[in-house]
Amino acid sequence: MDQRKRRKELSQEIRKKIIDKHVKGKGYKTISKQLDVPVTTVAHIIQKFKIHGTVANLPGRGRRRKIDDKSKRRIIRMVTKEPRKTSKEIQGELQAQGTSVSDCTIRRCLSQSGLHGRRPRRTPLLKTNHKKARLEFSKLHVDKPQRFWENVLWTDETKIELFAKAHQLYVHRRKNEAYQEKNTVPSVKHGGGSVMFWGCFAASGTGCLESVQGTMKSQDYQGILERNVLASVRKLGLSRRSWVLQQDNDPKHTAKNTQEWLRGKHWTILKWPSMSPDLNPIEHLWKELKHAVWKRHPSNLRQLEQFAHEEWAKIPAEKCRSLIDSYRNRLIAVIASKGCATKY
Repeated sequence: MDQRKRRKELSQEIRKKIIDKHVKGKGYKTISKQLDVPVTTVAHIIQKFKIHGTVANLPGRGRRRKIDDKSKRRIIRMVTKEPRKTSKEIQGELQAQGTSVSDCTIRRCLSQSGLHGRRPRRTPLLKTNHKKARLEFSKLHVDKPQRFWENVLWTDETKIELFAKAHQLYVHRRKNEAYQEKNTVPSVKHGGGSVMFWGCFAASGTGCLESVQGTMKSQDYQGILERNVLASVRKLGLSRRSWVLQQDNDPKHTAKNTQEWLRGKHWTILKWPSMSPDLNPIEHLWKELKHAVWKRHPSNLRQLEQFAHEEWAKIPAEKCRSLIDSYRNRLIAVIASKGCATKY
């Protein structure tokens, strides 16, 4: 077996020096010794220069591609039109058209074109009326002054499970360490339980957070608002005359008795488009809260509730401010997508 160290490809500068010395009458061995280049390499470069008049790499070097540019464009068109089409399906279609390539080659072609395989993002099922309402909302509010958004009290509910979903977590482990306790997620019947929370925030920070006992009905929702809304408005320093309450279109929120109760309060309610979690920045805080709670590994629902309140209070005001300062970008994104779901 050849144990000699493999040399790197010679630079253009070294190749030109070899030719210069050859033109000046130097022999192969002398050039080899002066430039520390094997004699055979010197001979090859000089011979190439005599035949082609250049020391640059010639076209056509390396293995020939299995697919030509036309086939590559055809593959890209297929997945651009149908992103869920698999490499095996593409292979079958190409085979029917007389082009034989492996599914591995197809995947490599797509990857080189920036079309990588990814899990599809989960988004709400938006019907035509939903898209229309989202578009109207965005166009109506896109030019609202920043002061308006700073006086909005954003509200929502979320459920935090006792044990995080395994697909939401990653561990770094070796091949034979899969079942070590530190690399596993506890699994219990019925998921170990969960707690529902109602919370709110504004540009100045997080407001009240309340756990929901049992199934929330419209009367329970009204009680939560009674106990927490004005307390949060005062805590967060919102303008008493111009603050606005945001809530989504959950049936408990839009129930007749809830609407009558809200009218009696004389609060200004932000008219909200259905199926629009991407327009509510509190969703980012919920995600942050859940990860913070799961990192503390609560062992029971009482601990989960305690940790949630503690972590909610720790969310920095700067984070809340950042979400509201960039809120207009959400509206612009909805307008650009013509009411469809956005990255937010």
